[in-house]
Amino acid sequence: MTQTDKTIAVVKGLIMDGVAKANSGHPGGAMSSADYATILFSEFLNFNPDDPQWFNRDRFILSAGHESMLLYSLLHLNGFISIEDIKNFRQFGSLTPGHPEVHLTPGVEATTGPLGQGLAMSVGFATAEAYLREKLGADVMDHYTYVLSSDGDLQEPIAMGAAALAGLWNLGKLIVFYDSNKIQLAGPTCKADCTDHRKVFEGLCWQVLEVDGHNHDEIRKAIRGAQMETGKPTLIIGHTTMAKGCASMEGSHKTHGEPLKADEIKATKKKLGLPEEDFYVPGDVVAEYRARFDGLRKNAADWRAMVDGKLSDKDFAKMWGHVTKPRPELSIEWPEFTPGESMATRKAWGTCLDAVMESLPTLVGGSADLDPSNQTANFRNTYGDFAVDGYGARNLAFGVREFNMAAIMNGIQLHGGLLPFGATFLTFSDYCRNAIRMSALQELPVLYVFTHDSFWVGEDGPTHQPIEHVSSLRLIPGLIDLRPADANETKVCLDIALKQEKMPSTLFLTRQGLPILDPAEFPAILDGPRRGGYVLKDCDGTPDLILVASGSEVSLCLETAKLFKRKVRVVSMPSAKLFDDQPESYKNDVLPPEVTARAAAEAGRTPLWHKYVGLNGVVLGVDHFGASAPGKTLSDKYGFTPENFARMIREKY
Repeated sequence: MTQTDKTIAVVKGLIMDGVAKANSGHPGGAMSSADYATILFSEFLNFNPDDPQWFNRDRFILSAGHESMLLYSLLHLNGFISIEDIKNFRQFGSLTPGHPEVHLTPGVEATTGPLGQGLAMSVGFATAEAYLREKLGADVMDHYTYVLSSDGDLQEPIAMGAAALAGLWNLGKLIVFYDSNKIQLAGPTCKADCTDHRKVFEGLCWQVLEVDGHNHDEIRKAIRGAQMETGKPTLIIGHTTMAKGCASMEGSHKTHGEPLKADEIKATKKKLGLPEEDFYVPGDVVAEYRARFDGLRKNAADWRAMVDGKLSDKDFAKMWGHVTKPRPELSIEWPEFTPGESMATRKAWGTCLDAVMESLPTLVGGSADLDPSNQTANFRNTYGDFAVDGYGARNLAFGVREFNMAAIMNGIQLHGGLLPFGATFLTFSDYCRNAIRMSALQELPVLYVFTHDSFWVGEDGPTHQPIEHVSSLRLIPGLIDLRPADANETKVCLDIALKQEKMPSTLFLTRQGLPILDPAEFPAILDGPRRGGYVLKDCDGTPDLILVASGSEVSLCLETAKLFKRKVRVVSMPSAKLFDDQPESYKNDVLPPEVTARAAAEAGRTPLWHKYVGLNGVVLGVDHFGASAPGKTLSDKYGFTPENFARMIREKY
């Protein structure tokens, strides 16, 4: 038995013991991938043993997140987590949850539960590396992005879309190992898939290498071959056996999602040359595994000294400052807008983007093939399409791939150093939704720009007219909803989004023009959105009636208020999330409990608004699908007029 064989056997022992102690987990795939992952970590992976967040480290993304015990075992050998952490696998409050979580465990690069998204996020990692390498120099940014993927990953369509972009973008430092054990939870993969992955990935402009995933020399040769190919991403297809090394259950789909029985573990340890001891990690394995750590530390220290030396170059220092500056410290000069003019908030977003894109060189992103509609065309024309026009180009031409766009943005944000945004129509946020959820779960401050936010889309009809989407996205914990009332609120909402540290933001923007409100008349508009909801227009004393709205319906409320002789307060609520997070005292100042005459308006589903106007409050909204007709026609038909809104209120109060 070689030292590598012994280390792999120890890793497999930890996998079996950790899953068995938790009585929950996925040992089979972790064992089939153990040869590749252990060799990668112990011989190839460049990292700093003293700092899991060292900036120029190689990134390893376990896209097959169910194989988490494999990753935790290797992170233990790295010294990042303890044996007690391994023993607490899948327990409440532990550093070793069922699927890796980036904000919990040192050495975990991405939260990978939903299959396919890890691979898609890895494209974002590699994109960030390529852009920063171009801007900072290959001596500063020069690392690989390694991925371990499974049959299930490649069955998720998001993987193919992300792979298509990686191939188009020639991401040569992206290396994916596909653990092809031909087993999934329900049985053999042949029952669900007939894909020739070599043909598919070669057709997507990848280098494809095939190896025996248990032959250590072939694994090493493939990794070196992948590193040598700089013009294409590489897929290493590792033909493996599920639960490799098991005494009697090799190849069984039952090992995919079930702990091995005690007698099977005992027999398997004997077969692997391990003692029966639980969580066995001998000193010689640790010593051999960490033999290169001093060299890794020196490499990281030399890199740090080199970067410090380059800071004397003003151009480098300026770019390095942008890359490393905390988001709350961003200084952004937003444009001014002319009160009284009419401007769609999507146009206001485009104007803001044009105004700040030069001063924010780390701002990268694009549209899902809707550049003119999403107002990103000038950004694209100014800075070019990433990779196609060079790696310093900043527009990411995602194509009609909304889900991929969202996951790739997550990867860019996880990598660090850049400010990613992505844009599409609001109705297509459904395609992005699980990646948006993963943005929030991973505490990633990415920016989602959703235009065409209501039935005012008009003639495109109900397929393109959002109804439930804003309310639906508000259900995701930790996600900031931003639906600005005009151009001035739009720039404040953008400032909120770009200065976030942990929460993603969704910006909901109109196609139709809205009146630009005058800050001289409505001074609260310049800062009020930061608290989610605020008093835009007030009355003397305690109001008789409070009107609440977001987005395009704020102007409707202002016009409706003029139709009443009683005292009316108008509250703009661009963000229900930010308002809900305010102290109770502030919320009561904006919406005094004693004022029960309340009405709300939003061009979408109505139920959420009863939270603010009461169960018996008036809500003007849309609880049905739209129709194909001019937006003004639909507005009249659906009652979004001051006269109709006032009538509804008078009938109630």
